[in-house]
Amino acid sequence: MRNAILLHGKPSRNEYYSDKYPSCSNHHWFPWLQKQLQMRDIYTHTPEVPDAFIPVYVKWKKEFERYDVNSNTTLVGHSCGGGFLLRWLSENKKKGDKLIFVAPWLDPDKKETTDFFEFKIDSTISKRFNEVHLFTSADDGKHILKSVEIIKKELPNISLHEFTDRGHFCYEDLKTDKFPELLNVIV
Repeated sequence: MRNAILLHGKPSRNEYYSDKYPSCSNHHWFPWLQKQLQMRDIYTHTPEVPDAFIPVYVKWKKEFERYDVNSNTTLVGHSCGGGFLLRWLSENKKKGDKLIFVAPWLDPDKKETTDFFEFKIDSTISKRFNEVHLFTSADDGKHILKSVEIIKKELPNISLHEFTDRGHFCYEDLKTDKFPELLNVIV
């Protein structure tokens, strides 16, 4: 049976503790995408990482590893979630169906005080998935665009989906909670 795991990014501390915003796993396009996949019989999880505003790898790993990753799995990581997937897959030689990065972040300017991004990308990741995709937009932040360049260099066979007007692929940038281009890649 096909399954998917959609992993959110890193919110600000204020956003995390504010009741003005939904939880990370229920924000932006995550609920819409989960419902669309469910209607197509793709069992989908959206893990909620505790204290996500502080990227501590062991916390993210503990939450993520509650879910099964196998040859029928699609992994989607947004922002810090994409950076987490790169590290986790570099350390755990798992295979899957599709791997999708949406505006991935690797902290290329080394602003985080944790060891979250202290790893070497395993260039064989692309060989362990049937498809690897990366969504990026030219109007995203410089640190994201630097991260994208690092990933493109380390995973040269990745399928790029380049836009000029999607920002960080958040609700505020997209002006919608729908992300049909991502859905099309998954299904």
